[in-house]
Amino acid sequence: MTTPIALDRRTLIKSAAALSLAGAFPAWAQSGTPGLRPAPGVLSGDRIALTVGESHFGTGGRSAHAITINGTVPAPLIRLKEGQRVQLAVTNSLKEDTSIHWHGLIVPFQMDGVPGVSFPGIRPGETFTYDFPIRQSGTYWYHSHSGMQEAMGHYGPIVIDPAGVDPVQATREHVIVLADWSPVHPHVLLKRLKQMGGYHNFQRQTLAGLLAGKDQPLRDRMDWGKMRMDPTDISDVTGSTYSFLINGHGTPENWTGLFTPGERVRLRIINASAMTNFNVRLPGLPMTVVQCDGQHVQPVETDEFQIGIAETYDVIVQPTEAKAYGLIAEAIDRSGQVRATLAPQIGMVAPIPDLRQRPLLTMKDMGMDMAGMDMGQGGVIDLSQPANDSMSGHSMKMLDPSAAPEVPMGPGVATLSSMPADRTADRPTGLEDVDHRVLTYADLRSLEPNQDIRTPTRSLDIHLTANMERYMWSFDGVKLSDGADPIAFRHNERVRITLINDTMMPHPIHIHGHFFQLLTGDDPTHNPRKHTVNVLPGGKISFDLTADALGDWAFHCHMLMHMHTGMMRVVTVRPAEDAA
Repeated sequence: MTTPIALDRRTLIKSAAALSLAGAFPAWAQSGTPGLRPAPGVLSGDRIALTVGESHFGTGGRSAHAITINGTVPAPLIRLKEGQRVQLAVTNSLKEDTSIHWHGLIVPFQMDGVPGVSFPGIRPGETFTYDFPIRQSGTYWYHSHSGMQEAMGHYGPIVIDPAGVDPVQATREHVIVLADWSPVHPHVLLKRLKQMGGYHNFQRQTLAGLLAGKDQPLRDRMDWGKMRMDPTDISDVTGSTYSFLINGHGTPENWTGLFTPGERVRLRIINASAMTNFNVRLPGLPMTVVQCDGQHVQPVETDEFQIGIAETYDVIVQPTEAKAYGLIAEAIDRSGQVRATLAPQIGMVAPIPDLRQRPLLTMKDMGMDMAGMDMGQGGVIDLSQPANDSMSGHSMKMLDPSAAPEVPMGPGVATLSSMPADRTADRPTGLEDVDHRVLTYADLRSLEPNQDIRTPTRSLDIHLTANMERYMWSFDGVKLSDGADPIAFRHNERVRITLINDTMMPHPIHIHGHFFQLLTGDDPTHNPRKHTVNVLPGGKISFDLTADALGDWAFHCHMLMHMHTGMMRVVTVRPAEDAA
């Protein structure tokens, strides 16, 4: 059992350091936040002013240039009410264009905030006023869609209170914004990745580890080597470069959210990272998931869940003891983590767990079943080149261009998964073998019945493709910049979309302006509604979409550098008579 820590000299020094940093954070994100409504420093009302500017941000003894909103990282918490109308006046004080996208909010497409798709962007010195009605409730967030400003601090949370009674009853709540931070400019990080896709991977297997049995069996590792792939290559940018943050605080700064024993505490958890999927847990404290992507779900208790970039999860915890609990967000490649504290009083510090053993990708993550597989001529499969007929076996067949004409095997495609599996019910990357409960998408059921459960009139397969040696990412082998055609829908048509991940990494795929119903069971009435879905490596996942929002919308991977290098398309929704 963890007991309260006495306020000795070292603790007082740490507390003083935390207080000295407090001015860098908005009031809602400061350590020791009571988590009671209305919270101080929260922006609300019918007209809100936001200024995008430049400042410095520091954590863990490192500081660098940051792009801030109203001078802070994270940006201010915006709290709205379902049914109101809001005007958000955004002033750009940068020397470059900027924008704000209201992630997960259902807004007119002209207000969606994607330069080149739904509006021109906000030029230096100009003010653009977003004006739209609030049609929903829940936990959301906002961020730049210009360049890679999001990676430099341009993000913040949104909470929308329901017009009626909230089905989630809690005594208090804390907004938890997860993020990754590097003092290295994101364009420099991207340049390094283009030079070598595994540039930031310092967890590669070693001969000593293989011989000692700590890693994969030597024969398995030799097979991966023949395929020119590394089973430790799970995240492009890792803890070797990133500091991981909760509400702008690193582990030494110990962000603390207060509670009284016995309370029901709601944690609104947002993954605002640029490139990091996190595994989230509170050791010794079960979590009850009550909301996902702002939509209510039937309560489900778990001990850990993976939150993809741009997803949100609301959970209820009920600590009964007057002790400190650690809120742990661990990068899925286990190259780093961040610990915050839930405690009954300021000054208490939760334990910092050791990083768990790094995960290794398996052939399932490659979309392959290796059992009985013909390894090809000479036992060599070169997955950096387009597949051919020499690579075939009864358990696996690499697709060649003629076998899959809908997915061009061009410079943006290194491989296609031969046997992609539905991984909706699979534990996510790195959590396959932990000895406690882990949330999967199959556990999620919407609380309120879905209004549209029509049988889709057509289906659409979309491949998530890449060439890692050239650090190129795409949908169906075509980058947005190479003239990819829009994905066209007729207004109000119902389409079943299957995302097929032909890469070795999970991809959080986000569609703007819509929610879709994720296929998690046989009851379409209660399939969960989401706007972002994390597609596991070598897997596929399906959802039903009602194209009910006219306009042009972005559709992309929310790993910022994947989107920036091509994994993005435009979705067009037109009246039926115009969608020829």
